[in-house]
Amino acid sequence: MTSTLPVRATLTLLLALAAALLCERLHTPIPWMIGPLLATAAASILGWPTRSLVPLRNAGQWAIGTALGLYFTPQVTALVLSLWWAILLAIAWALGLGWLFGWWLERANREGLGTDPRQRHATSYFAGAIGGASEMTLLAERAGARTELVAAAHSLRLLIVTITVPFALTFGGWHGVDATLPGARYVNWAGLALLLPATALGAFLLSRTRRANPWFMGALLAAMCITMTGTELSALPPWLTNAAQLLIGVSLGVRFSAGFVRTAPRWLASVAAGTVLMIGLCAAFALLLAWACGLLWATMILGTSPGGIAEMAITAKVLQLGVPVVTAFQVCRLVAVLVLVEPVYARGWLRRPG
Repeated sequence: MTSTLPVRATLTLLLALAAALLCERLHTPIPWMIGPLLATAAASILGWPTRSLVPLRNAGQWAIGTALGLYFTPQVTALVLSLWWAILLAIAWALGLGWLFGWWLERANREGLGTDPRQRHATSYFAGAIGGASEMTLLAERAGARTELVAAAHSLRLLIVTITVPFALTFGGWHGVDATLPGARYVNWAGLALLLPATALGAFLLSRTRRANPWFMGALLAAMCITMTGTELSALPPWLTNAAQLLIGVSLGVRFSAGFVRTAPRWLASVAAGTVLMIGLCAAFALLLAWACGLLWATMILGTSPGGIAEMAITAKVLQLGVPVVTAFQVCRLVAVLVLVEPVYARGWLRRPG
């Protein structure tokens, strides 16, 4: 069985590459991520033996983290720091929205979640929390939830947001209206030979701490530290960031399986309906926040949307929509949710009547 893994991974990558090239030819938004995501998700649901290797996924996150860190010049960093109050509001919004989403999931699926109030509460709460899928599933398992439903909810939410938001912004004419140039704009091979090992070291060191998204966060922090000093080593070659998007798209697509659509249809339907509603609510919240901050609405949509950090940051980069602001909002929200979601569950959600 083990010997077939490289073959399955290779065939999956070839399928993803073909989908990315097709989407690029069709001029779809974010072709190098959305194409592989849709192709591998469809293949996985059809029962094809798709496979994503963890080292390749980590490499994709490392490359994207490095590319995003290059945007944090001293001037941009000062702008982001001045928005601390807006970031705090966005964190509170995410926690509250996740709470409401969890309440909706429990209310819509009370009979299908079993008779144990504690398991029902844990499943709906961690499925609704706007955090990383793997981290929320681990916390849900610790709380005695039905982890298969939690994982399915986060996978479907990410799929809907990752497809809906980029298409909406692109066809709404928001492409390139809030461009922020990275500190280094051109590839310098000597500088690249220093940048890549430095960010890889940052990713590796953070992975030793068992923190969330270490290969993304470690590379991001390392690149930020370099760029914030005004040092410009090199930009990343476009082919490298395209390959990174492809690998991330594949890692999302293979989460689905042949049995996914048969996993509690009522549960999946309520997740889909709740996700669409959350996107709308986040768009309204982003409009208010953009007015208060003096920033573009499209940038704030990406900063506050209930998607994954890598996916929304990639969207901001490709569509040229305030990459540092989007990254800062998404990173701070991720950290805050990971720190606060479990205490909020223990002290508030769990004490609700069954």
